[in-house]
Amino acid sequence: MTNSFFKMHQVHRKSVKKGFDFTLLVAGESGLGKSTLVNSLFLTDLYNDKKFLNSEERITQTVEITKHTVEIEEKGVRLRLTIVDTPGFGDAVNNKECWRPVADYVDQQFEQYFRDESGLNRRNILDNRVHCCLYFISPFGHGLRPMDVEFMRAVHDKVNIVPILAKADTLTPAEVRKMKPKIRQEIESFGIKIYQFPDCDSDEDEEFKQQDKELKESIPFAVIGSNTVVEAKGRRIRGRLYPWGIVEVENPAHCDFVKLRNMLIRTHMQDLKDVTRDTHYENYRAQCIQSMTRMVVKERNRK
Repeated sequence: MTNSFFKMHQVHRKSVKKGFDFTLLVAGESGLGKSTLVNSLFLTDLYNDKKFLNSEERITQTVEITKHTVEIEEKGVRLRLTIVDTPGFGDAVNNKECWRPVADYVDQQFEQYFRDESGLNRRNILDNRVHCCLYFISPFGHGLRPMDVEFMRAVHDKVNIVPILAKADTLTPAEVRKMKPKIRQEIESFGIKIYQFPDCDSDEDEEFKQQDKELKESIPFAVIGSNTVVEAKGRRIRGRLYPWGIVEVENPAHCDFVKLRNMLIRTHMQDLKDVTRDTHYENYRAQCIQSMTRMVVKERNRK
């Protein structure tokens, strides 16, 4: 096994013993199955107190930020997972700058971490920085809409964006295959920076290289969420029952749910945290230090 294999499988014994803190932000307009997917991914019910709005309430709705924290265990590793949701996103008549509360929230977490890091008790800092943003793209828009472009460009220097093609069961397999490269091409042409999976080392075995290639080609992850257990060929599975058959959430032939879950929890969680620390947070920190330096120089010049 090569170095990158160990890197991809979550690092250091000390971290595993301590457990991981991971903050996942979900964004996208209402009705794209965000809550269902999150509950499906982590086999929990984070939204049992969710309030459903009628059409009149949605028109005046502003973007809120809500947090849910849950502890889960994955193969003996404790994970303290915080889900940051954005109810009201994209629901108003005028969605101009609906990204701002999200961008402000991400910056606030950076600011808090920067203050804690500059304080005396630096050993027990709680990391609430946002490590990943799942951005849900509508399957009905034939690609990115202006709101999608505006949101991703507004936050792409602050957080790791992982695009999600929502409600993939509303599309045929051929439509999914056609839509994925179209969205990837639009992301590139609009200059949107999404999370980049680390490249394989040249000495990796071919199977690992193929898995890495398939993961990169899965963007945007075409997903289906369901908390319903149905019977299929004598098996009990999570899925959706239609007149023409059953869509299985955890069947790789039906959607990218398993790839997304493995990527988030098993293979790339540490890299998402590393990129947050080394790139997004460092950029914020450098700006803060630069700003503080300018203020000091300004004060000196006044004297």
